[in-house]
Amino acid sequence: MAGSQEYANDPRNERVLIYLNGALVPRSEAKVSIFDAGFVLGDGVWEGLRLHRGGLVFLEQHLDRLYWGAKEIALDIGLSQDEIKAALWRTLDANEMSDGVHLRLMVTRGPKKTVNQDPRNAIGEPTIVIVAEYKLPSPRLIQQGLKLVTSSIRCTPAHMFDMRLNSHSRLNLIRALVEVIDQGADEALMLDPDGFVSSCNATNFFFVRDGVLCTSTGEFCFNGVTRANVIALARTSGIELQLGNFSLDDVYAAQEAFVTGTFGGLTPVRSIDGHAMPSALPGPLTRRMCELYERLKDAEALKGRQ
Repeated sequence: MAGSQEYANDPRNERVLIYLNGALVPRSEAKVSIFDAGFVLGDGVWEGLRLHRGGLVFLEQHLDRLYWGAKEIALDIGLSQDEIKAALWRTLDANEMSDGVHLRLMVTRGPKKTVNQDPRNAIGEPTIVIVAEYKLPSPRLIQQGLKLVTSSIRCTPAHMFDMRLNSHSRLNLIRALVEVIDQGADEALMLDPDGFVSSCNATNFFFVRDGVLCTSTGEFCFNGVTRANVIALARTSGIELQLGNFSLDDVYAAQEAFVTGTFGGLTPVRSIDGHAMPSALPGPLTRRMCELYERLKDAEALKGRQ
């Protein structure tokens, strides 16, 4: 397996119980209807979460994003945030999990009367699934870094397809990655409609130039929880930060680059469109941001326990 989501297989995952609409079922029995809106249309929202040192880190931020996304698509989750939290912990407790776990919380509009996109044809019961797996980023990602290649597929503005929505509809992002896989890319770098560097297909993008940490304005990229935490850490730690419209030439002149996401945290980049990063991985500012983020994650783990 390659890419920014690379992980080591763990045999324990074959025995995990999956939360499916209030029931805990073996992995082989976790199934939804072929009429489910998530399967038929990608009609739903989701969150990736981490269980770290006994705590669900940044849980409130993730749930706020989930409920905001559900509201944007007029999807009634049917459970309160406290009830979703209880379902998450019930899943973890049933699997006796305490650390090194990645969770995928998924909510779709549920079964439909027939196969079409009209949300009014949904029966009215959402499908709620929680998959908790032992999953840590591969050490290779930190040691070797990611190879990024720019895709011709652009990020979209909110009035077309809002990148801030963590929706099940990811085909445009998959297309971006498919386009660059044959070039050996781990992930696709994506531009906004005006040609400025915006995001990667599964993560948010940062680079360092002349000691300044740079990233996009955020208008056309994922509403990333990790991205927001990195920006806040830079500001509170006295690290010079610039949010703006940056060209590919700006990025090619970078001394360091990294991507952010819930699964991998901060992952160094080794090259962009064949332009190798001159710093050994991880670069000095990337290393400092990683250390700050790990401390924040440890502190959040203490707050994120039951």
